[in-house]
Amino acid sequence: MKCEELRSSDEKATPQDIYRYQRKVRSLLYATTTTRPDAARTANKLSEFLRNPSLHYQAAVDRAISYLYRTRTLAIEYSGTTNGQEAFACASDVAFADDILTRHSTEGYLFKLFGGAVDWRSTKQKTVTTSTTEAELLALSHAAKEVYGWRWLFQGIGLDPGHELSIACDNAQTIRLLTKETPKLNTKLRHVDIHHHWLRQEAQGNRLRIHWVRTADMTADGLTKGLPNQKHENFIRQIGLTDVSRYLRGSDWGGVSNEDETVTQRRVSE
Repeated sequence: MKCEELRSSDEKATPQDIYRYQRKVRSLLYATTTTRPDAARTANKLSEFLRNPSLHYQAAVDRAISYLYRTRTLAIEYSGTTNGQEAFACASDVAFADDILTRHSTEGYLFKLFGGAVDWRSTKQKTVTTSTTEAELLALSHAAKEVYGWRWLFQGIGLDPGHELSIACDNAQTIRLLTKETPKLNTKLRHVDIHHHWLRQEAQGNRLRIHWVRTADMTADGLTKGLPNQKHENFIRQIGLTDVSRYLRGSDWGGVSNEDETVTQRRVSE
């Protein structure tokens, strides 16, 4: 469902509908902040309409819950081997000015440890930026602070990932601003300029590495925008979600019958 359609209704929801919607979103947020990063962007967007959810919003949250139920056998899988990949992989992405009303950008980061997601975020930036580069810089600075937190945790528990920590970014212009000596960012936003200089300081001091990846290989892409089916399936693989139904055969979780689907639809509508 397009954002324009979600925001087009001026109807006022009843207190009962608001309460029911808020409970559904709360359940959705619980899943997407613990084990299901594939629906984190959806949960973030639906959380914007807690005070007056129209019928469009209520239908959207029902579809999101139904999706989680249909794919309830997806689980984050971790591996003891890296297969040539970084043990701790970090990525930061942004959808520039994607909110049509406020023109705020949506940012997201995804951290993977031994092939499985361990930390992720999908949120709207608090200020309006005037270029993709500015939005990318803000997103990178927020991700970098979280990376430093993980670095301190690794040091505290004695875990050595075997490589320097770095963040993947798919915007080459942003990386040039941070790694080259001459490029300069022209911005009137003071906070963006501060984040830019801090990131340059860390990158130039070799305390943090920012490296470029193709947009097709950007693992945080699904945290900033809705994806078509094929790309969403690829996003699921990228974040380390695996269908574990083969391990659950013979249990109550094995398979989804038509009766199960009917019961779920009835519970969602309630």
